[in-house]
Amino acid sequence: MHENDLAVNLDVAKNLGLNEEEYQKIHEIMGREPNFTELSIFSVMWSEHCSYKNSIIWLKTLPRDGKRLLVGAGEENAGLVDIGGGLGCAFKIESHNHPSAIEPFQGAATGVGGIHRDIFTMGARPIASLNSLRFGNINSDKTKHLVKGVVKGISHYGNCFGVPTVGGEVFFHDCYNQNILVNAMSVGIVKADETVSACADGPGNPVLIVGSATGKDGIHGATFASADLTEDSAEDLPAVQVGDPFQEKLLLEASLEAIKTGAIVGMQDMGAAGITCSTSEMSAKSGTGMRIDLDKVPTRQSNMKPFEILLSESQERMLIVAKKGEEHKLFEVFEKWDLECEHIGEVTDTGMLEFHKSGNLVAHVPADPLVLGGGAPVYEREYSRPAYLDKIQAFDIKNVALPSNYIETAQKLFAAPNLVSKRWVYEQYDSMVRTNTLTTNRHSDAAIVRVKGTEKSLAVTTDCNASYVYADPYVGAMIAISEAARNIVCSGGEPVAITNCLNFGNPYNPEVYYQFVNTIKGMGEACRKFNTPVTGGNVSFYNQSVFGNKTEPVFPTPTIGMLGILDNQNHLMTLDFKNETDALYLVGTAKEDVGSSEYLRTIHDIEHSPAPAFDLEEEVQLQKTISQLIREGKIVSAHDVSDGGLFTNLMESAIVSGLGFEISCHETVRKDAFLFGESQSRVVVSVPQKKKAEFESFMQFQDTPYSHLGKVMGEHAIIDGDDFGKIADWTSIYQDTLGQLMEA
Repeated sequence: MHENDLAVNLDVAKNLGLNEEEYQKIHEIMGREPNFTELSIFSVMWSEHCSYKNSIIWLKTLPRDGKRLLVGAGEENAGLVDIGGGLGCAFKIESHNHPSAIEPFQGAATGVGGIHRDIFTMGARPIASLNSLRFGNINSDKTKHLVKGVVKGISHYGNCFGVPTVGGEVFFHDCYNQNILVNAMSVGIVKADETVSACADGPGNPVLIVGSATGKDGIHGATFASADLTEDSAEDLPAVQVGDPFQEKLLLEASLEAIKTGAIVGMQDMGAAGITCSTSEMSAKSGTGMRIDLDKVPTRQSNMKPFEILLSESQERMLIVAKKGEEHKLFEVFEKWDLECEHIGEVTDTGMLEFHKSGNLVAHVPADPLVLGGGAPVYEREYSRPAYLDKIQAFDIKNVALPSNYIETAQKLFAAPNLVSKRWVYEQYDSMVRTNTLTTNRHSDAAIVRVKGTEKSLAVTTDCNASYVYADPYVGAMIAISEAARNIVCSGGEPVAITNCLNFGNPYNPEVYYQFVNTIKGMGEACRKFNTPVTGGNVSFYNQSVFGNKTEPVFPTPTIGMLGILDNQNHLMTLDFKNETDALYLVGTAKEDVGSSEYLRTIHDIEHSPAPAFDLEEEVQLQKTISQLIREGKIVSAHDVSDGGLFTNLMESAIVSGLGFEISCHETVRKDAFLFGESQSRVVVSVPQKKKAEFESFMQFQDTPYSHLGKVMGEHAIIDGDDFGKIADWTSIYQDTLGQLMEA
């Protein structure tokens, strides 16, 4: 029996991830009962992963306009920002969480490959890669297995593909024990007038598929990403794609060369939902349709069914609409690069997608209703304040005992997996390929990548402290934006725009949806304040594990990928101490606050406490001050105070330089809050002695408070006269701990 003859009913629809309301809506759109292949098409395109049906109503409230934007959110495969000189920067971040939790190597590897394709599909050459990773308890054998697999997958794909991994973050928390988060970001450069759109203009134009053959890997991958992980999720292994970085390298070079022929009308990579997604989205964007012959699609297995070909998420594939009569130019380019390029159909003027197999019309569906902005469902879910916030509200710093020994406390805190160096991870990545990375041997709060042939550089970073967002989704999201911007400013850049990867639990859970809604509100407010519009990204719901009767959502984790620009490489600022006797200043205000700090979790085993003290206006003013200090050459280092507090900040600057420091704590706040609290809007700067008077004179006319901490000196860390030991000893703790934990 042909699969199109299979009985279709509500139970079949539910097994494909559709609900009763959606099933009935499909009947209305089609004007008849869909066959199995057609129902499968709707199921993937209306999955959360493709349609954003539970999030789009709130995503539309985010700021999406800016003076530098060339392409806004949702318009193309990635956002595009004008960086001057006739150049644009395409950048985007996306998740590959569920695949990585099931098969960490391929899940992470194909996440890297997929995000790079989003960039070069637009005509941009990827020049940098970043990532943001979340794992469970580092002492768990399962966590170690996942960490090793994910890091190996990222390094294998990125190193082979030839794009440097220049930055990222790694966090550990028990909430990610089963459902890890793997977010990958790509950044590329393109001449502003050489971009390619994901469109299907021109009825009669040929439709080509290029790159790898289509296999059975990744079928229903979008649906898999739109459901909870369970004890049986390992059975969904075929939903995990398999990547080939060498094939992608060929596809990159061939695609960029093909663009230069002028024979391409539109191009889109085949990510989630494969051929289904690319044909429907390109057609809907142009108001056209397509007629596709599935027999002409190169396949890796024989006798693949129509729905398998349509839904496969096999990697390293692109769909191209060529100019009629000029397709031979593209065949020549792809043949040169030894890549398959097959003519599989034509653009039509019907608005319909017609898929044929063995001479039969196996699916006939309208393009527009499949996609976001067409007929795809849009929901506004109910939400309610999470009960755990009562525990957070009940926190009182007065109930937190002061350390009896600050040296021992600092040693224990500084060895926390979230604070130590991630050298064990990043040394597996090639950060120097293409020789554009300026911060491989010079350390700054953001990664700096040179734009060759210009004086410009890009400052890029990924940031999110999910503990803050868990404690207060609204404030925590503002902090995520602010820290990303602060890192770029402390590195000498100007924040320009963001991409986001919004990782949450099940949207049908009112408490999870409360986290999501308030995160969006906080993110929107901060982005408007910093003039950093949202250029795109993705929403990843269903990041929770269901085992028996227990459901565990991850912490709300809105990962921020931010782009900044240095118009002059001389503005690059690093975080390391430079000279003996340089004065150390705290720009910003120390507060009586230890909320959501690593100090509370590691030293006091307290999980529920408020987000760190934060004021958005104060943050904006701080960043203006730091930016001016850098541009006027009044400071020689800048490093923001974040995870681990002031002590970690100072130690990181000391470790990079090998120079020690001597400081005195302010008596206006508790000593543990001063050293280990993570209150926001603070930056430590160092100033040469000969510029102290000039620095202090400048600061007196700023709206940002500042205070003298001490000075750079010797090889030891001295705090309030107490010798905390040699910097070399702290360096061993910092650099070696993660590797020791991973190999234990």
